[in-house]
Amino acid sequence: MSDAQTLLSHLVELRTRLLRALLAVMLVFLCLAYFAQDLYHLLATPLLDVLPDDAQMIATDVASPFFAPFKLTLVLSFFIAIPVVLYQVWGFVAPGLYRNEKRLVAPLLICSTLLFYGGVAFAYFVVFPLAFAFFTSVAPEGVSIHTDISSYLDFVLKLFFAFGVSFQIPIAIVLLCWTGATSPQKLREKRPYVIVGAFVIGMLLTPPDVISQTLLAVPMWLLFEIGLLVGALYRRTDSQEQTETQDS
Repeated sequence: MSDAQTLLSHLVELRTRLLRALLAVMLVFLCLAYFAQDLYHLLATPLLDVLPDDAQMIATDVASPFFAPFKLTLVLSFFIAIPVVLYQVWGFVAPGLYRNEKRLVAPLLICSTLLFYGGVAFAYFVVFPLAFAFFTSVAPEGVSIHTDISSYLDFVLKLFFAFGVSFQIPIAIVLLCWTGATSPQKLREKRPYVIVGAFVIGMLLTPPDVISQTLLAVPMWLLFEIGLLVGALYRRTDSQEQTETQDS
């Protein structure tokens, strides 16, 4: 088979897998579309629970009451369909991987998905109640809180993404150690810089309050430590496998 035919077959397979991933997202969206309003109310619950009695959420745009819940539903559909999307990615790249690479990549994809879900859940159940309680408590006297539903949605989606991506730190460390770009020992030596960097990232990715910044920085540091343990364990296992291969 010529190089042109090989490239064409890869492009066709890529298109097929992208269409399958898109179909999975759309199927989930169709199943959730009927509950769009309920899903938005569930998302807004952490804020509604801490709002003063005379405060409420508002819609400053005419179409916001319709589009905001459906935007949330579409994003949520993608989150739910991530396992299918990653499976399609795995199916496309797996034929080009060696056996030892397949043994590493498959668990990493699963762990990456679970860590992303864990980051989103941590933001919703831990960060949101504390952050929103802080925001509503520091409102100046005479200022009535009326949060726009579209602005609120953009705000929480940003936090979801920030925490979901930040929880990928162990995966990044394992990959760096596996490729030989660094080692657990070198990363341990840079621990003070990592801690400072975690708080800087927390400052950049979260609202301008100490609570949100700390609630992102501390888990990032703990995940860094977990990544060091897993990376060191993998390196030991990898070395043992190489020794056994040489002996045989």
